[in-house]
Amino acid sequence: MSRPQSSRRDFMKSTAALGSAFWVGHSISPVFADSKSSVERLNFASIGVEGKGASDSDDAGFHGNMVAICDIDEGRLEKAGKRFPKAQKFVDYREMLSKVGDQIDAVTVSTPDHSHAPASVMAMKMGKHCFCQKPLTWSVKEAKVMRDLAKEKGIATQMGNQGTSGTGLREAVEIMRAGLLGEIQEVHVWTNRPIWPQGTGRPQGEDKVPEGLHWDLFLGPAPFRPYNAAYHPFKWRGWLDFGTGALGDMACHTANMAVMALDLFDPLTIESDATAVENETFPSKSKITFQFGARDRGDGKGKWNACPVFWYDGSNLPPQELVPGEKFSSSGSLIVGKELTLFSANDYGEKYVIYKTGTNEKAEIKKPEPSLPRSPGHFKEFAIACAGGPAAMSNFDYAARLTGTILLGNVALRAGKKVNWDAAKFTTGDAETDKLLHREYREGWTL
Repeated sequence: MSRPQSSRRDFMKSTAALGSAFWVGHSISPVFADSKSSVERLNFASIGVEGKGASDSDDAGFHGNMVAICDIDEGRLEKAGKRFPKAQKFVDYREMLSKVGDQIDAVTVSTPDHSHAPASVMAMKMGKHCFCQKPLTWSVKEAKVMRDLAKEKGIATQMGNQGTSGTGLREAVEIMRAGLLGEIQEVHVWTNRPIWPQGTGRPQGEDKVPEGLHWDLFLGPAPFRPYNAAYHPFKWRGWLDFGTGALGDMACHTANMAVMALDLFDPLTIESDATAVENETFPSKSKITFQFGARDRGDGKGKWNACPVFWYDGSNLPPQELVPGEKFSSSGSLIVGKELTLFSANDYGEKYVIYKTGTNEKAEIKKPEPSLPRSPGHFKEFAIACAGGPAAMSNFDYAARLTGTILLGNVALRAGKKVNWDAAKFTTGDAETDKLLHREYREGWTL
């Protein structure tokens, strides 16, 4: 049952003050922190309720009332229904939003990458707050649309790159912004992904669609193709039509710290040493080079110098001589300054070590005074923002720029050549390459 609008407005006003108190005082009111409070709470709907969608919907249910759940797999939907017995169940988010949209304050979107934008945009156009998993979108253009729409609607948003809420990441960002590493020379980011099948052509034949799986709804905006067990579940990440490969899956985590600290948006050029296989899957491994020019600092303190960012996946790793003797982890990042190098052996940037550049000698530094608020928890930031408090740090204004920058790497990988990027004009300067910034949706699906 929908709540009276006056009650909902009163709720928003009362909780907005609590959210503001958190960001100022670095602590949160015990009233808001108590999820069992008698205070009336937000109404959530979750699109995608298994895998990461299970924890995202659980977070939503913890911070509010779950009024509707949606998944293209009826088995997964029924499983989630046991956790949320009062929620209405749907297999098509379009139907869900059309039928019960007036009862919903906010949505979580935890689908395969290719459905992130169309599901989120439909909800956002209706004025719903939106939490969407990483990568925010499948295409570069979708990221721009999401950013512009969130600003237009004035809604609360957040991308699911939970490392953003880590104190370690925020400390590292403060260290780099304070200039303690010296002039930044280069950035290296890597992952052990892919851990799913990748680097092959389209499988032959088709398989029987599993019972309860709505294959046409899984395809969503992607071109039609017959079902094959090579695509679903989980293995969709390596297919161009559905996923964004190792880069899209992990760089929103692993590159996040460096991007946030150094304003690494809108590279001038992007080049990959590998290409897509038969225009079907991402390669089994790749190295992608992003060249950034001098750019304005987000804090208004002048400019950052030009520098390259190197991305590695598969078995690729950065040159060992960057930190002699250091055994690089399977996932991590290196920010190489003229004086010091920051090494994080962690997907999320939560832990880091600082070396004197070009050596394995650890350096002691005095951490700058905190300039970023410390988080109460990733999803709680979103709940506070929905209630009228300050924006979550990984809101779409930031997350869309992060995602769009990263996905330009996939544009270069698919183009098979060095790509130039003019952010102001939103073009690569090449008509054929520009086609890779987006695609036409299948009939029945819109952005």
